[in-house]
Amino acid sequence: MIARYSRPEMSNIWSETRKYETWLRVELAVCEVMEQQGTVPRGVAARIRRKVTIDPARIEAIEQVVKHDVIAFLESITEQAGKEARHLHAGLTSSDVLDTSLALQMCEATDLILANVATLLKTLHTRALEHQQTMMVGRSHGIHGEPISFGWKLAIWYQEFLRHQQRLYSVRNDIAVGKLSGAMGTFAHLSPSVEKAVCAKLNVTPAPISSQIVQRDRHAAYVSALALVAASIEKVATEIRHLQRTEVLEAEEHFEAGQKGSSAMPHKRNPVGSENLCGLARVIRANSLAAMENVALWHERDISHSSVERIIVPDSTILIDYMLVRLTNILKNLQVYPTRMMSNLQMTGGLVYSQRLLLALVNKGATRTEAYETVQRHAMTSWNNQGDFQALIAQDPVITKYLSAKEIASCFEPQSYVRHHKQVFARVFGKNPPNAAASRASRLASSRRRKTTTRPRSTRG
Repeated sequence: MIARYSRPEMSNIWSETRKYETWLRVELAVCEVMEQQGTVPRGVAARIRRKVTIDPARIEAIEQVVKHDVIAFLESITEQAGKEARHLHAGLTSSDVLDTSLALQMCEATDLILANVATLLKTLHTRALEHQQTMMVGRSHGIHGEPISFGWKLAIWYQEFLRHQQRLYSVRNDIAVGKLSGAMGTFAHLSPSVEKAVCAKLNVTPAPISSQIVQRDRHAAYVSALALVAASIEKVATEIRHLQRTEVLEAEEHFEAGQKGSSAMPHKRNPVGSENLCGLARVIRANSLAAMENVALWHERDISHSSVERIIVPDSTILIDYMLVRLTNILKNLQVYPTRMMSNLQMTGGLVYSQRLLLALVNKGATRTEAYETVQRHAMTSWNNQGDFQALIAQDPVITKYLSAKEIASCFEPQSYVRHHKQVFARVFGKNPPNAAASRASRLASSRRRKTTTRPRSTRG
């Protein structure tokens, strides 16, 4: 069940109680605007607000009879507020309330997610600086390539999640729209001025034009953005899993006191957190496809999207919230083994310096073909365990014709591969201080967070 991954701050947003509270908030905002415009008596909204207590169980009982959730909600309000409740829902259709409320909940959920991204960025920044000079081998196709630093890898992840932060701000704006234009969206019974004033009260933007619903490309873009975040989480988690393999063991997840890795093998220390994240990413990717399927509806509206959204929007935001927190904790406590990294870097006896040697020969006058073939010949000999690469190079008359012993030795210095790290790190981190990003996202989340109960969930349309 997705609920097991839910933190209280996020699950509260998607609780039945919060959902109905948000519906009431929208209905009362419309009522207040109509009071201001003189079409509803003054004070109605305030009196209804004082009288009404949200009772999900009662709404559920009514829904069992009427088979319509918004009608059940309105009837439960009428039971408590009496005749004045007739002023609610005037000129509205169900989707006016549902879509505007969903936007408010999605914005609140996104603010929590953005706060998590900011915390992750801060962690990646800290660890990237910590390991800016921690040498390791870079791999392509899983095969040793050239030296890099572990901090370089972390800085790449930082930059990637910075892009996700920007995308999330963008899709938050995209879904922060309200719609109060009636059954076909034509404002037949309410004027655009009511919609504009209500949306201003709710801190969302009126949809420029709508049918009976807010168009679902917005929601598809939103869930797709979450799926992209999940994809990058999986990318990082997959790398950690590879680095923790016994044959590599350059880094591993923190193994807590009392933790056990296997029911059968007492020695096991498995990357279970990273494996968990890789699995959950599949769920959010699947949800993004479902969101795409929701874009095409019949005419001005059908409800085939509704049952889907009641699952994929809460579940995707809950999972991303969980995944970001878990990845941050994994990275914060990640055990890094510089000695093993250096050992693995030296495993091939210097083969990882072949390009540097090639370029040194070319710079000294050798043709590229001559240099490449000469270096490759010795590299393949060394690869087949028939000699030390650096020793073979030092004895080759073609190479020694161009390079002195000192020049050859300089080609095998790993630190030359990180000589530009400071410059590039300034390019990555200089204009985007993580503390400022974290502060901004935390303020957003704190300003919207409210306490409520945990969520049961309906999948009815």
